Formats: sequence, C-alpha cells, structure tokens
Amino acid sequence: MADDVAERIRQLGHYAPASLKSFLQLTHLTEQEKAGNDSLTLIRGLLQDHESIIEFIRGNIDEFQTAHKDAGTSDFVTGLVEKHEKIAWMLRAHLK
Repeated sequence: MADDVAERIRQLGHYAPASLKSFLQLTHLTEQEKAGNDSLTLIRGLLQDHESIIEFIRGNIDEFQTAHKDAGTSDFVTGLVEKHEKIAWMLRAHLK
C-alpha cells in the first residue's frame, strides 16, 4: 500500500516521503513497547493500528472531494480504507 500511496503522490506532481525519518514525522501511529512478544499480542497491535488508520481516513476522506475538488484521490483513499477494513476483519476473525 505504501508504494500505491507514493505513486499517487507522484501522479499529483509531488515527491513522496522517501526516508523512515520523513514517514515517522507524518504518521499518527506510535510504537507500543509495553506489549508482549507473543503472536496474539502482535495481532492485537496490528488490529489497533489498522483501526486507527481506518478512523483517520474516514475522518479526512471528504476533504479530498470537497476542499480539494479531487475525485480521483477521494476514490483512491476510499480504496485504501476498504483494504484496511478487510485486513482488520481478517485480524479480528483470527483473534476469535
């Protein structure tokens, strides 16, 4: 998905972040160091991250269409949220 996002940014005529440092400055996700190292704990952490991304995208998706008049990016971001929803669903199913 990161490659798809970078390609969309380039299609719009901008340069995508290319270093870990620049990605870390842009993200709202944080490392959870207090959690265990077992598979179920890691899956729960992944699920929380995907749910956080879903919530963030849903909260901003309309802005692409209304504020920026960019239906293409709005559609692209809708596709991203659908991918994250599917991954979250699969992680939830695994935890049951």
